[in-house]
Amino acid sequence: MTQVSIPRVMAEGASSGDISVELSSRRTGMSFQRTRMSADRTLMSVIRTSLSLIGFGFTIYQFFQHLHEENVLKGGHAARNFGAALVYLGVLMVLAGIGFHVQFMLALRRQRREMAEEGLIHAQSTFPVSYTLIVAIVLLLLGIAAIASVSFRVGPLV
Repeated sequence: MTQVSIPRVMAEGASSGDISVELSSRRTGMSFQRTRMSADRTLMSVIRTSLSLIGFGFTIYQFFQHLHEENVLKGGHAARNFGAALVYLGVLMVLAGIGFHVQFMLALRRQRREMAEEGLIHAQSTFPVSYTLIVAIVLLLLGIAAIASVSFRVGPLV
């Protein structure tokens, strides 16, 4: 069974005003955690869309590249260029998502630290490492590898 700590002001028999301030402080602290999780969900949406763009773009490029190499299709440059453009767009989107996420999280941490220094919140818990950000960085690296494969025809799938 989980133990819940009783706020100090409640244990000491404080007035209802002190109790109200304590509870408000705790709710505000929890709202920072909810905001952090919301930022992670936003980054997950960016990851999902970027992954789709990179995957579809790479597949379209490879499909038309193989058709061209087998002399099934004489042209096909426009379709390959479209596939490459989707890969570029996916990488740019995940890069922008990472930049926005890092900027937002730094501002949120700064705001939380300022409120803790003013005594408005307790800020006892720490913000954990964002695994969503780590996944976004890995996707960025994979996207860069896909760009290298598409643009310079290097890599295992060439």
